[in-house]
Amino acid sequence: MVPETILEQFDAQLRPEGIVEGPGYSMVLRPPADGDVEGLVARLRDRPGYVEWKYYAHDGQELAERLRAAGLEPSDEETVLVAEASSIPEAEIDVETATDSFVELAARVFDRRAELPGNSVAVVVRVDAEAVSGGRVDFEKHGMFAGLFGGVTLPEYRGRGFYRATVAKRAEIARERGYRYLYVDALPTSRPILERLGFVQVTTTTPYVPVRDPGASSSG
Repeated sequence: MVPETILEQFDAQLRPEGIVEGPGYSMVLRPPADGDVEGLVARLRDRPGYVEWKYYAHDGQELAERLRAAGLEPSDEETVLVAEASSIPEAEIDVETATDSFVELAARVFDRRAELPGNSVAVVVRVDAEAVSGGRVDFEKHGMFAGLFGGVTLPEYRGRGFYRATVAKRAEIARERGYRYLYVDALPTSRPILERLGFVQVTTTTPYVPVRDPGASSSG
């Protein structure tokens, strides 16, 4: 797997132009073909709910500077990792598909409840019948990439290989559905585990979101 070649396919299949909408959010995934970054930022900021310009490092530093100038600021950088689904070994721990249990687990950890997209399958690991680790895999309608999102493990159960097992189970489901590649926007906590499984970096991504009004939370 050559990262440069994979990145071209990643861009073509997963980064449509314009504003992408979902339940409660609007997002930009690539620069506009006409070059009007500022106009697109203005339209994005007018949308209700959460808004984000998902900046990718290979789009160039000039774009990052224009996003800042247009009133957006960067959040934490994530590493985009990709692996062939067929290369991920099978899970050595029992993992089951369980949407409701995963939603409840995620709500418990993140203190907010979010229903899964319609193109998702969720998995969990249980200990004494309690869901303690889980994640979801999202299937794009077209293309070869399945995305791994929402990986979560209760703090007291970390370090036992549960996250690795959920990755393996999601890779198995992706293979069964005919998807060739898996991709993850990885934080530093999960990146080493994924790289040991064979994932490779193809780029980095950073959410750019509207600058918060510094006076919004002041009492004066």
